[in-house]
Amino acid sequence: MTANLPGTCTLTDDLLAAVAAGSESAWTEVVTRYRGLVRARISAFRLQPCDAADAEQATWMRLAEHAHRIRTADALPGWLAVVARRECLAILRRSAVAPVLTLDVAAEPADPTASVEQQVLDRADARALWSAVERLPARQRTLVHALFGAAPLPYEEIVQRLGIPTGSIGPTRARALGRLRRALAEDRVDERACA
Repeated sequence: MTANLPGTCTLTDDLLAAVAAGSESAWTEVVTRYRGLVRARISAFRLQPCDAADAEQATWMRLAEHAHRIRTADALPGWLAVVARRECLAILRRSAVAPVLTLDVAAEPADPTASVEQQVLDRADARALWSAVERLPARQRTLVHALFGAAPLPYEEIVQRLGIPTGSIGPTRARALGRLRRALAEDRVDERACA
């Protein structure tokens, strides 16, 4: 059997079987053919770019885990659309119920060996950092609080409490830290412009 999408070549059951067997070239071909379909389904949910990337990554991960269960190539487009939708809904659900963790910068102990001036600067830097954290998308903000807050959580507990898959923690953290670096650099430029 074959699956036809407008503007694409035919996907055969043999190619689907090769994906299930772990063929890298088959995997690349399937991702190339259906990336547009997956992204179109995800874009309908109007997620933050980082959450959309997580939903797409999770969709492909589900295909890698379950390709052997898809009986025919004809079923693959519908299967991918349903999985992408479910991943988007899961992200939205987690964002809606994610605990808002706050960090009281004033409650953090200052370095007693530092000068008063240095303590003031350290607290100002901490306030700027956590202010930038609060401007992150909900999923990234929650993860940063869980990893770097007053009582950092181990990955296992983050998975359990926040519902973030273990494989998404590292990439989500990297995107959050990159976004924080850019935000802090922009804030410094704005401060210099006002000075």
